[in-house]
Amino acid sequence: MKLLFLFGDAAVGKMTVGQELMKITDLRLFHNHMTIEPVIEIFGSFHGKTINRLREIIFEDFAASSNYGMIFTYLMGFDQQSDWDYVAHVAGIFARHNAEVYYAELVAPQEVRLQRNATENRLKHKPSKRDIEVSNIRLKTDDERFRCVSNDGEVPFENYIKIDNTDLPPEVVAKMIRDRFSL
Repeated sequence: MKLLFLFGDAAVGKMTVGQELMKITDLRLFHNHMTIEPVIEIFGSFHGKTINRLREIIFEDFAASSNYGMIFTYLMGFDQQSDWDYVAHVAGIFARHNAEVYYAELVAPQEVRLQRNATENRLKHKPSKRDIEVSNIRLKTDDERFRCVSNDGEVPFENYIKIDNTDLPPEVVAKMIRDRFSL
């Protein structure tokens, strides 16, 4: 069993790279909006407690399965201890099943992410992002509130790679991750 955390700021390309990585490995993609969107649809708004409970069930059951592994996309606030704790918690679920855990961080400047925020693929899979103006404001506000790019040397994980994907197509980034970790 393998778990790949795919970190990155909003609209950096986590889901899209994960989709490409799924095509060239036996990893399954669990992007963060796979639980966010149905909960918003049912509740009419973001409901974090429910989202986390759904994720917990998926993590537990997947880690106990015979699947090869999972890609989980996560907008990590590197300045938020609660995010570090959550990553450790999820990694622990998989570690109890002898999983290998990997970490890939994607980075790109805000102007690139604002362009990506309106791509067809993103809007298809993330209905809550379809109001582009609101989504762009949220992206900018989150950039001001949280530090979603790691500082050099900050990430302590052995199986870690940081990729500036500003000018790289998602399939190239996916191959870089696959090759780096022999997935």
